[in-house]
Amino acid sequence: MSTISTHVLDTARGKPAADVPVRLEREEAPDRWKPAGGGRTDANGRCAQLLAEGEKLTAGNYRLVFDTKTYFTAQKIEGLYPLVQVTFSVRDGDGHFHIPLLLSPNSYTTYRGS
Repeated sequence: MSTISTHVLDTARGKPAADVPVRLEREEAPDRWKPAGGGRTDANGRCAQLLAEGEKLTAGNYRLVFDTKTYFTAQKIEGLYPLVQVTFSVRDGDGHFHIPLLLSPNSYTTYRGS
């Protein structure tokens, strides 16, 4: 089964970032993105499957859009980045992507997890 998952950790608080809205998009043409799924992080800061039902993971460019403004507003914190966009490439034969986000009000880091 093909999956795209994420895990958001609030490094300033030292806790998982719960209830962060995350959108998954696929690039159809240069600078033209189509919705491909999404969700909200659970109490552990995780989204186990962002790819929408019926969507297939195919070669091309994808991006995750994290609505960090909604998260920080709920925490009564003013963050610098209202959205974090992480663009990544899927190659033929790739079946699973885990893209974690380490987040604080004034910075973020991402990487390909396992």
